[in-house]
Amino acid sequence: MKVLVLGIGNILLSDEGIGVRAVEELRKNYSFSDGVEIMDGGTLGIDLLYFMEGFQKLLVIDAVLGGDSPGTLYKFKGDEVKAYFRKKVSAHELGFQEVLALADLLGKKPEEIVLIGIEPESLDISVELSYSIKRRMQDLIDKVLEQLREWGINYERVKPART
Repeated sequence: MKVLVLGIGNILLSDEGIGVRAVEELRKNYSFSDGVEIMDGGTLGIDLLYFMEGFQKLLVIDAVLGGDSPGTLYKFKGDEVKAYFRKKVSAHELGFQEVLALADLLGKKPEEIVLIGIEPESLDISVELSYSIKRRMQDLIDKVLEQLREWGINYERVKPART
C-alpha cells in the first residue's frame, strides 16, 4: 500500500502554513515504513495531481476554518473532504478542490482521503505560527500518526540530532 501524507498551505500567512510545518516535523522526528511518502505540497494547487498518482491513501494536513476556537482539531474523511474544500476560497484550497475533482474524473483518485486540520488563530503575513497553534503542533502530529496507525502504517520516533 502506498500512502501520501501531504501538507498544504502558505507559510507566508502564519497559521495558514500549518500543513507544511507539520510535514516538516514529521520528516524531522519520525521514520515510516516503506510505501509512505511525506510531501510539502505548499500552494502547488493543480500540479499536485501528478504527485498524488499511484497512491492508495491520501492524508492531507491543512489549516481548517471551521468556526471553532483556534487550535481546534478536525478530521474529515471521504466525501466530507470534498465538501470541505468546496466551500473554501483561498487560492490553494480552490486548487486542491480542482485536484480532487480531476483525480476523480481521470480515475486517479486515491481509494481513501482523510483531511486532518487545525483551526488557525492568525492568517496575517508572517512566517511564524501563532502561539496557540505552536502549542498544539504535537496534538496535530499525534492525530496524523493515529490515522496512519489505522491504516496499518508503522513508524518510529527518531531521536533529534543534538545541536
